[in-house]
Amino acid sequence: MASIAYEGKKGERVRLVFRDDTGKQQSLRLGRCGKAGARSALAGFERVIEAKRLGTTMHPDGVAWLAGLDNRVYARVVALGLCQPRQPEEVVTLSKLVERFNATASIKPSTVAAYKQTTDSLLAHLKGATPLASITPAQADDWRKAIADSGLAPATVAKRVRVARTVFRRAVRWRMIPASPFAELRAGSQANPDRLVYVPRETIAAVLAACPDAEWRAIVALSRYAGLRCPSETMLLRWGDVNWERGTMNVRSPKTAGHEGHGARRVPIAPELAEILLALFDRAEPGVEAVIPRLRDPKMNLRTSFTKIVEKAGHKPWPRLFHNLRASCGTDWADRVPVHSVAAWLGHSPTISAKHYLQSRDSHLDLVTGRGAATNPATEKATDTRQGAPTQNQRNAETPTNQANFVACGRACDRVEKEEMGATGLEPVTSAM
Repeated sequence: MASIAYEGKKGERVRLVFRDDTGKQQSLRLGRCGKAGARSALAGFERVIEAKRLGTTMHPDGVAWLAGLDNRVYARVVALGLCQPRQPEEVVTLSKLVERFNATASIKPSTVAAYKQTTDSLLAHLKGATPLASITPAQADDWRKAIADSGLAPATVAKRVRVARTVFRRAVRWRMIPASPFAELRAGSQANPDRLVYVPRETIAAVLAACPDAEWRAIVALSRYAGLRCPSETMLLRWGDVNWERGTMNVRSPKTAGHEGHGARRVPIAPELAEILLALFDRAEPGVEAVIPRLRDPKMNLRTSFTKIVEKAGHKPWPRLFHNLRASCGTDWADRVPVHSVAAWLGHSPTISAKHYLQSRDSHLDLVTGRGAATNPATEKATDTRQGAPTQNQRNAETPTNQANFVACGRACDRVEKEEMGATGLEPVTSAM
């Protein structure tokens, strides 16, 4: 069907010779080529000629051979009328990647802004018209250095790096690029201990007194005494979620709803919170299900209003106003119950609790060193822990009715069902040997 013709003094140039449909001899010049390469090209070329002559689907060997040709030789095959011209490849730019990512990302509305900050910085630094294939790991490093030098907190830089890695992982999965230039980019820790502040109960008492109404007192108390995320979890709380008899409430969490089995959790109602919720319940309008109706108003500016309340109470607003109320609640719980219970009530893993919420306090040092007075987080009363002084456990043993310290833990425990064991015992029934 076709044959190899060698040209040149040493036969270093190769032509594939064949006859077309009219019987006229034609040839495909391959240029300099070794004998093994020439034989391989001949096998693929004959598959192309065969498909053209018979009008059939081209054999995979012919398809593979055509796909491997450079544009110059491929154009010669096209000129011979044996295949169609190649379609120009679409250049995938950074802008196209970001556009597709935004259109397909399954993220909550509250997360959109955080993702947009990352994609905007990528577009600004790397330029939207830049082809993805041309972005290098060195440019990824330059982008990270630029956002770190801009004054952003290390935790914010870490968050943006993680989002950028997610964006480019999608590009690899969508076959836009073979590998991600951001794959090995160091993110760092998203924990920010400099902005983690313990808010003591005395401060919260003053803040609660400065609140303008019962709803605001409930907003503050739900964050500080129940560890609810505000506003996402507080807004969804309904009176039907509150189990007054059990002393617990069911909390729905949009943040963890995407994880199986973590869309809702049960949280204990501390005595301080129960009093505030009861007062709010007594004032609730008939038929209103939302515990905090005002949070349904999209125009509600929680941060600004809460800042004014804290200042009215005579205190300087602390960083991350609501997050640190939640973290302080978790810290108090950790002083009284196992950390896995704290994690379950806060709605995340023990690792996240320890990394982002639980805080070391001076009272913890006092408990170990035996110096000064330690503080009972349930009452915020000083307890003498010096050597020779009776411990709190000893006093509790003398006063077994001290329920204040154990109300949160006790209410969250389920009773043990007792049933008699069947005649077969624990082991499965087996046939006699």
